[in-house]
Amino acid sequence: MFTLAIETSCDETSAAVLKDNEVCSNIISSQISHSRYGGVVPEVSSREHLRNIITITHESIKSAKINLNDIDIIAATYGPGLVGSLLIGLNFAKSISLIGNIPFIPVNHISAHLYSNLLGDQKPEFPFIGLVVSGGHTLLILVEDFFKHIILGRTIDDAAGEAFDKVAKLLGLDYPGGALIDRLALEGNNEFHKFPISRVKGNKYNFSFSGIKTSVLYFLRKIEFEKNKNEQLTRDISASFQDSIVRDLFNKTFAAAEDFKIRNISVSGGVSANSNLRNKFKSVSGYNIYFPKPEFATDNAAMIGLTGYYLYTLSKNKNYFESESLKQTARAKFNYEMF
Repeated sequence: MFTLAIETSCDETSAAVLKDNEVCSNIISSQISHSRYGGVVPEVSSREHLRNIITITHESIKSAKINLNDIDIIAATYGPGLVGSLLIGLNFAKSISLIGNIPFIPVNHISAHLYSNLLGDQKPEFPFIGLVVSGGHTLLILVEDFFKHIILGRTIDDAAGEAFDKVAKLLGLDYPGGALIDRLALEGNNEFHKFPISRVKGNKYNFSFSGIKTSVLYFLRKIEFEKNKNEQLTRDISASFQDSIVRDLFNKTFAAAEDFKIRNISVSGGVSANSNLRNKFKSVSGYNIYFPKPEFATDNAAMIGLTGYYLYTLSKNKNYFESESLKQTARAKFNYEMF
């Protein structure tokens, strides 16, 4: 079964072809024009998707060495994301579906990140604790099986990746700032300054990253920080800030793993590429830790295709989505929540 997948939720235009659950092609075009604005401009993003989507899709089908008549299902991201960008990919995919009489599968972007580690050579076994951490989302999820999960915690304000970008701007770095902070932190002292980890009332698995951003702002004012004046100071602040973010993600993820007695942990999303995050998670013995390959960490159509494939095939089993086990667990400890 061949799946054509389209991803246009933010500033990457991507198309992929999968044969069952194996990737045949995964073409990603990242929009670099937003760097001049210091963040993603929705209207610019929509226009870039419109300009590139036909070329990217054609290249994906060509790279998979098939033609459009071979496609069995079409999957596309329906949300969350920028509305204008999502509409480009959705309408494009629906048009192909209508013209070719091909089944169309709408896919949740976060679900796709959650299962992106299943695209790698080493795949996490169910159940696992999933940490989805990116520019727009930070969630901690207990996953029993495909599409059977509980959201244990989420950010109540900024996402981790968003905090990286905002602090990078304070330090005078370009957008996107996460990779730049990671690179600078390698030569910095993470004990230079202890930035606070937020404590969120009501749910110990929830995250909050707006406070650390504000803490960095006040610290820079206190030391009268001047952008591009002291490279080592920038490295030390980057390392200290990054260390606080990573410790927060680490502590809550492993607390959930201990609470539910689960030894499989999957980390996904754009921030999963952070070297400090990877090293800290992998330093713990007794757990099976999974990170996606770099091309599957960022927004990409391959993860959309995989999720769409399983949605389509599992929907053939009418009893699959009727399981009550996680709902009972959720009622005992949490409010049950799907996405």
